[in-house]
Amino acid sequence: MTKQAELTYDDIKDKVKCFESLINSIESLQGKKKQLWKEIYENAFIDRMNAYMLFTDAYTSMTGGINDHIQLGAQMSKYIERMNKANDQLIKLAELISKEEDKSSSINSDDLFKQIQG
Repeated sequence: MTKQAELTYDDIKDKVKCFESLINSIESLQGKKKQLWKEIYENAFIDRMNAYMLFTDAYTSMTGGINDHIQLGAQMSKYIERMNKANDQLIKLAELISKEEDKSSSINSDDLFKQIQG
């Protein structure tokens, strides 16, 4: 297992601020939806970070013996599942944002006609 730079809560705050800027740029997005998406984003990163820390702690305590796998294997699998679920949440959120951006940037021919008429 390679050593990865650990994500801190300050890193997550910075990511959430960037994400908040992104969703604030979508004009058609309502306030409640923005807040919910921001919370989903933040929670997914925190869940992933916490699961990674627990997994790393369990992994580094293993000596490679069969008893370690018996004792820790199932729990480590749950940590990996939690990280995967957090990733899936972020992917789903990205899909929702993409759809909202597409909807926001699409031109409605009726609205365009009304604007032209004045």
